Amino acid sequence: MATAIYSGARVRTNIPAENAYNALSSAGQKIATGQLRLSTGKRINSAADDVAGYITSKSLAARNGSLKAAKTAAGDAKNVTAIAQDSLEQITDLLTQIKDSAAQASAGALGTDEKISLAKGAFRLAQQIQFITDSTVFGGQQLLQGNYSGNWVTGYSAVNDLMTIGVDLAFATGGAKNGGSFADSSKKNDSLYNIQTGTAAFFDLNATYDQLTTNLGSPTTVVGSNHFGGITGLNLGELDSVSSSNLGIFSSDKVQTTMKSITEAINNVNKVATYLGGIQVRLNSQEETLTSQITNYKSAISRIEDADVASEQMSLIQAQFLQSASLTSLAQANQNPEQFLQLLR
Repeated sequence: MATAIYSGARVRTNIPAENAYNALSSAGQKIATGQLRLSTGKRINSAADDVAGYITSKSLAARNGSLKAAKTAAGDAKNVTAIAQDSLEQITDLLTQIKDSAAQASAGALGTDEKISLAKGAFRLAQQIQFITDSTVFGGQQLLQGNYSGNWVTGYSAVNDLMTIGVDLAFATGGAKNGGSFADSSKKNDSLYNIQTGTAAFFDLNATYDQLTTNLGSPTTVVGSNHFGGITGLNLGELDSVSSSNLGIFSSDKVQTTMKSITEAINNVNKVATYLGGIQVRLNSQEETLTSQITNYKSAISRIEDADVASEQMSLIQAQFLQSASLTSLAQANQNPEQFLQLLR
């Protein structure tokens, strides 16, 4: 703090000039600080500007970066659910057409040739189901072949524990008739489980790998890999085996089982689509939450770190005025020794 001290008639020590110089240096520093803040738009440009504010703003910025990454993950998860849902909807439509063909084949008025034509047409639809299943891919993984599982970090707790949403298509939602508990109650992520046996049942939409057995009696949910859409032994590939000598799954004694099995497969496909729809609703909500949080964190960082342009401009003008006044005072103070030298003449 400058103190007004007059050194009397001395030429070796010029305290007024030193005071004016110190005031000039202080004004120059304030001008430099003001110009830096106005040019960067930030009140805190280094830790020296505000130690506590610097720590807080950097911590908030780090948190905000994590939230942005979580928002991106939520978007990726929505992509998976959207792609899978679209494919499942198409598969449902194709299965419905195959079921309609089976229903027509059950009519007693149709001859063998008509039933064969219906079976061959339905097989082409089954091939399209296989094509859709094979081409439903995300991140290099098949989504509908019974082994897809993925977790997405969509949030962080106060201690940075990960909060995830999981999409697991390696399990079937059912066709299960009886109630029961989930297979693994310790799982915190949303996953699909067989609620009848408590055992994982692969939800496999490969259309041509399995066989439709003749002794089913009624459609059942299967634990294992020998099924399509959660139905035991349902092999849509057998549609291509229908012939005049053997109507196979379109024969009068098997077509009812075929229709029941396809109906249950449609139900299971729809259940998985519904599950994915519920996940997508949750992801939409999480994305909105993250967007709001990111905005609020930006606002908090701005209040701490950003410069008030109007206030900084006022301070800069004041410092510039003091700088001019200090220069004038310094010039005047430097003239004092010359006046005292007149006594020596």
